[in-house]
Amino acid sequence: MITVHITDDHKVLVEGLKILINESENISVIGVSHSLEECRKALLYQTPDVLLLDLNLPDGSGIDFCSEIQKKYPQLKILVLTTQNEQSIAKQVMKNGAAGYILKNALSEEIISGIEAVMQGEIFLCDEIDILMKKRKEPQIWLTAREKELLQYIVDGYTNQEMADKMFLSVETIKTYRKNLILKLGDKSPMRLVKIAMENKWV
Repeated sequence: MITVHITDDHKVLVEGLKILINESENISVIGVSHSLEECRKALLYQTPDVLLLDLNLPDGSGIDFCSEIQKKYPQLKILVLTTQNEQSIAKQVMKNGAAGYILKNALSEEIISGIEAVMQGEIFLCDEIDILMKKRKEPQIWLTAREKELLQYIVDGYTNQEMADKMFLSVETIKTYRKNLILKLGDKSPMRLVKIAMENKWV
């Protein structure tokens, strides 16, 4: 049986979470607290497997609390449950030792899945945060005017020699430009380069 302690100052939400979690087959809520200080005291007497933690509490920040708890109870899995849907906050929380991050508008199934996942040693992000993190992680790609011109010719199916003639450059220079494009875009396949160009509206 996985044991859970909930720390959140919204009492109605806490009661709903208790019912949801206790209805699952293998998870049980063994403690509840409504402030960081209450949580500290409760953990001295009974340490759960998972701490379900809100970030905005009346006596402090759950972000800093993650570091404190991780140092004192390294085996305790911290699963953040919050309204904060910012990538920078999620990133800092995970850096501070949290094993998962779920938004309060997530489906109930995600909360149960999150508890089970962190207990198995996995990092768990609810769907909305997972999408947000992936979008923000995508690097910005900047192409010069020459590179965009070359990319257009690649899309149109021109050979290196034909591109060299049109751009008044040597074939070797064209090859160098192509290498730079491959380095920036991360793919050697002409078809893949075309797809990337279309997706980014460069052509």
